[in-house]
Amino acid sequence: MRQLTELAGQLLLPPRYNIPPSTQVAAIRHRADGGNEWVMLRWGLIPSWAKDKKFSYHTFNAMAETVAQKPAYRSAFRRQRCIVPANGFYEWRTENGKQQPFYIHAPHDDEPLLLAGLWEHWEHEGEAIESCSVITTNANEAMRALHDRMPALLEPADVEPWLDPRNQDPVQLQLLLRPSAQPLALTRVSPRMNSPKFDDPACIESVA
Repeated sequence: MRQLTELAGQLLLPPRYNIPPSTQVAAIRHRADGGNEWVMLRWGLIPSWAKDKKFSYHTFNAMAETVAQKPAYRSAFRRQRCIVPANGFYEWRTENGKQQPFYIHAPHDDEPLLLAGLWEHWEHEGEAIESCSVITTNANEAMRALHDRMPALLEPADVEPWLDPRNQDPVQLQLLLRPSAQPLALTRVSPRMNSPKFDDPACIESVA
């Protein structure tokens, strides 16, 4: 995932170009006293009832079709939803026996993608972690060349209904997780981004 460059100013963070699961991502969620807030969340959701934080190894993504029923997600789906804004995300395709990465983004790269997510608060033996999952749905036409799944992308009009914890209608919420009609650009990028040690603008540069 590549997160919005402008987040650097709002959260005093450097721009990121290669964010792997189990690290921190910037997200938007509803504040308990009203309004929305920026927060940093560990990517890989840890339910409040989990015995240890290793649970997050399996919860980077949640499937839209089952998110309302799965024990790990159903509580957060009802009232602890978030948005992970990003300039783009990565997907891979096997070519000549190798995994070729692609950077998926809006045709105009300054247009943010709003990834639907869930967040949780977990505490155990004095340690507290706030974490999140990104919800995936069926791929749209642009993404099918690479994969049959993609992050659920919200429209600007969906932001408040998605974040509002009073909105607990599962049918309404599921409708927001439909495959996106947003146009997407698929840019072939260097395999160097397969390593999390590389986190710089070269990760998203187009290669032949």
